[in-house]
Amino acid sequence: MVSLVKMMVFATITLAAVPAFPQMLNSREEALAALGNPDAARRAEGVVWIARQGGAADDAPLYERLRDESPMVRSFAEQALWLVWSRSGDAAVDRLMERGLEEMQAERHREAIATFSEVIRRRPAFAEGWNKRATVLYLAGEYRRSLADCDEVLKRKPQHFGALSGAGLNHLKLEQHREALQWFRRALEVNPNMPGIKTEVEELEELLRDRST
Repeated sequence: MVSLVKMMVFATITLAAVPAFPQMLNSREEALAALGNPDAARRAEGVVWIARQGGAADDAPLYERLRDESPMVRSFAEQALWLVWSRSGDAAVDRLMERGLEEMQAERHREAIATFSEVIRRRPAFAEGWNKRATVLYLAGEYRRSLADCDEVLKRKPQHFGALSGAGLNHLKLEQHREALQWFRRALEVNPNMPGIKTEVEELEELLRDRST
């Protein structure tokens, strides 16, 4: 369970900078075209362009790359999604997000909850504000409130694998194992590159099989 908590924190509060990559593309149109290129390096360039310059509305073309045949492209796509999700389009809100992340990393959960609540008040349509508050509520042990925020994320971003897996983690804490398994499976349908969630699915399947015998 500790590894899953670390995964959730990483997935929702840290956005590793996309590795250095030559800036070969000049426009969103070129980046989108590159995503379908047969050459993996070219697809990676397209992903990196979107990661660097895209906004929250640019996530749609990245989901397919989570299943790319290239491990590099899959990794870049996952990082790119976290990056574009994190951009509200409002500099003041982005600064609040940064403050909330610092508070959460310092385990000042009450302060972080208040900060992300202000983000939500200012930008209720911004899914990542809800997702960050869901994360800190989870870390604070407020699992039902965290579940409610995961639901708000998914209303806005139905393929948000962080919120899907986060819902599973909350159900796991509430000992609602069948529900947790369902959410984890949904998360993997979107993003199969989460080994911690795969392990959790295997363990839950074994647990539920044992209970049925």
